Amino acid sequence: MAPNDAVQDDRELPPALRRVPVQRWCVGPRTCVQDVTSEEVVEETPVALVYNGISQAVMLATPQDLEDFAIGFSVSERLVACASDIYEIDIVSHLSGIEIQMRIAASAMFRIKQARRMRTGKTGCGLCGIESLEQFSPDPMTVPAGGMLDAGALHTAMAGLCQLQLIHTATGGAHAAGWATWDGRVALAREDVGRHNALDKLIGALSRAGTCPASGFAVITSRASFEMVQKVSRAGISVLAAVSAPTALAVRMADQAGVSLAGFVRANKHVIYSHPHRFKPG
Repeated sequence: MAPNDAVQDDRELPPALRRVPVQRWCVGPRTCVQDVTSEEVVEETPVALVYNGISQAVMLATPQDLEDFAIGFSVSERLVACASDIYEIDIVSHLSGIEIQMRIAASAMFRIKQARRMRTGKTGCGLCGIESLEQFSPDPMTVPAGGMLDAGALHTAMAGLCQLQLIHTATGGAHAAGWATWDGRVALAREDVGRHNALDKLIGALSRAGTCPASGFAVITSRASFEMVQKVSRAGISVLAAVSAPTALAVRMADQAGVSLAGFVRANKHVIYSHPHRFKPG
């Protein structure tokens, strides 16, 4: 079974959105409860990533595009060398959460066992799972040198990604990561309550679609942390554009990995933090 042929048991997966009762308040000279109604909120649920029967990580994620998440997480965290190391994906829903059960190559399983670490990821987490500073090793891959991005295309892509944020539009509570061609057309977009998860889902979707990472760039609706830069560099993506700020460590990592990093991409303005040679006026 190929990685994109995921299956699930008889229990249905939880929905990505849930409707909950709410009170709307109006605060002013005469504070009052304006009305009692309901609103949709984004779901987050524990998702366990299981490799050859061994649970490696438990992340809090929005329960959609889980096959993409499994592949993207496995590749970006270097649990597998490439997506083809994943032979099967089964998605099993339980009362307590979801298991993504993967059958992977023996060589990949050996690597996992050597660097064995159980970790629980929380929304927006950074270094979940490592036990000491010695285990922290920011080791991005060096990305290909090619690709030129017109400034107008950069903003076209960010605007296009915003238009594809269906969960965020409904709830205001989800991040998005998008993949755009060099002319700014967003070809793929993924959403999740966690910004890292959204990027992992995008990386997995690129892999499943057979898209060459050097054929475009990534845009994200969040700040750019070191982990985000590390993930795109490991995926071979040469440009990362964020709607918000980067961290200093993210800038250093982007410079080291050859990633062109742009931040504050909004209102027809942006700031380039590393490798500006890929950007041109337009």
